[in-house]
Amino acid sequence: MKLFYSSASPYVRKVMVVAHETGQVDRIELAPAAVAPTSVNAVLAAENPLVKVPTLVLADGTSLFDSRVIVEYLDAQHQGRRLFPAEGPARWKALRGQATADGLLDAALLSRYENVLRPEPLRWKDWTDGQFRKVRQALAALAEEDLATEPTIAEVAAGCALGWFDFRFPEEDWRSAHPALASWFAKISERPSFAATTPKA
Repeated sequence: MKLFYSSASPYVRKVMVVAHETGQVDRIELAPAAVAPTSVNAVLAAENPLVKVPTLVLADGTSLFDSRVIVEYLDAQHQGRRLFPAEGPARWKALRGQATADGLLDAALLSRYENVLRPEPLRWKDWTDGQFRKVRQALAALAEEDLATEPTIAEVAAGCALGWFDFRFPEEDWRSAHPALASWFAKISERPSFAATTPKA
């Protein structure tokens, strides 16, 4: 399998954490891919019409994209404990946690694009403020999720979201408002899968 990736992407990190947790990291060839909203990567575009990372190309040439699709595929390829519960309330709880964490990332990324990529005279403060309301609401929701240290996809996604938020917004003191979530994050960050995938600029 070949994974088109960026070392700073939190969605790529989610895929790599799952690869470590499921014992498949050695099966994945990493292919660096530079992507930006305002430019086209022709190599990646041939595999993914959305031109985004992560994109996973299987041995038969099939391309999978969107981290949620890729992580569920990887979870179906191993014989160990599943990160996606098969059915019932546990499954919906795990999927809801992943959706909350990914939504936090989506809003934070939009805010970052607005303030880093958009020319300063065109920046829209109300837009940024609206995205950060979503971020703070998502943080509060994650704090209520009763996250475990033996992860499902909810914990994987939450750990990756919080790690990226710290990486890109170190000035945001979310820990003071959510000390239990901060304690959980410190513990999950010690897992080998998280330690091996810490984001880099």
